[in-house]
Amino acid sequence: MAYKYMAEAWRKPSESYVEEIMRERVILWRKQPAVYRIDKPTRIDRARRLGYKDKPGYVIVRVRVRKSGFRKTRPRSGRRQKRMGVTKYKLTKSLRLIAEERAARKFPNLEVLNSYWVWEDGRYKWFEVIMVDRMLLPELKIGKGRGRVFRGLTSAGRKVRGLLSK
Repeated sequence: MAYKYMAEAWRKPSESYVEEIMRERVILWRKQPAVYRIDKPTRIDRARRLGYKDKPGYVIVRVRVRKSGFRKTRPRSGRRQKRMGVTKYKLTKSLRLIAEERAARKFPNLEVLNSYWVWEDGRYKWFEVIMVDRMLLPELKIGKGRGRVFRGLTSAGRKVRGLLSK
């Protein structure tokens, strides 16, 4: 029952207590490293829905990713094309997938299970990535080989590949 109210509060953070709490937390988060392991998830309701359990083998990592307009460098020499091709570029990968990949590179012995959005400000977006130690949890059939996230098998990767209906 408590998770229901938490999820409702996170759906509209500006109208609930969430925004007030997060403004204070983000001040500390900006000073932390970009990929930072944490003890407990910030959004326990969301983490539990995506497969997190509070037992050995499950690890939560908070990842900070920079938001931007994705410009390309302006041509300095040679023939100048009429449209410079500098602005209006879009990323193929989502920022959530980039966050998952960074977490997987930082912790090579762990496998990415899933991730979710936590907060954003004018410059950064924070995601929490649920990671699993396959040696401690062999009953989880995550698949053979390493790097689910690099093969586009997480939900963020499947969404980028157009395999999810949303």
